Amino acid sequence: MQKSIIFGIVGLIVGLTVGFFAANSINRNSAQTVSQPATNAPLQTSQVPNILVKEQPTAGGAMLPDISAVIDRANNEPTNFEAQVKAGDLYQQIKGFDNAAAFYERAHQIKPDDYDLIVKLGNTRFDARQFESAAEWYERALKKKPDDTNVRTDLGITFVERATPDFERAVSEFQTSLKTNPKHEPTLYNLGAAYFRQGNMEEANKILAELEAINPNSQLVGRLRQIIKS
Repeated sequence: MQKSIIFGIVGLIVGLTVGFFAANSINRNSAQTVSQPATNAPLQTSQVPNILVKEQPTAGGAMLPDISAVIDRANNEPTNFEAQVKAGDLYQQIKGFDNAAAFYERAHQIKPDDYDLIVKLGNTRFDARQFESAAEWYERALKKKPDDTNVRTDLGITFVERATPDFERAVSEFQTSLKTNPKHEPTLYNLGAAYFRQGNMEEANKILAELEAINPNSQLVGRLRQIIKS
């Protein structure tokens, strides 16, 4: 990487330190925007506020003086798995998804069977809204650990959020996830949202009632109710 790019990253992170290195979030690896149909037009879309439905990775990043060292080490040691992953994590934290993917893919060439890295590659593509590519990585991960509820839920979301949604496949993935963990709130939330997007209000309301019974104080209950009742 060019030094000018590194300096730009340092400047960007200085400005975003509070947002990216101090915040704690809930449940997985990325934020999910649910499209809300307009009144009396169930299949039209507008946006409601974001709700986190996936387990977010903790920032835990390098101190600012070490940023350039992390990137330099990754570039100078292209066969160093740990160095590639750390550089990828750094770019992921500042939403430099293409660069994050490049370092993760370099690490993947070193250890192609590393499960956590495969998931990271899926998450990076997901966060970049490259849902088809994200699905491919999640499917690779699930071949290794088919009972990973978070990853299967993320896979289901990719079928809802892509340009041409596949609601049946999304619902199937969410239902499979719930067989592993019937009380997994993010899965239930996304299943309800998928039914709503599909126009199946009866099933959406059933899921809302089920989610409320599991945890009536969950913010996901309020968000799903907001979507369905609007």
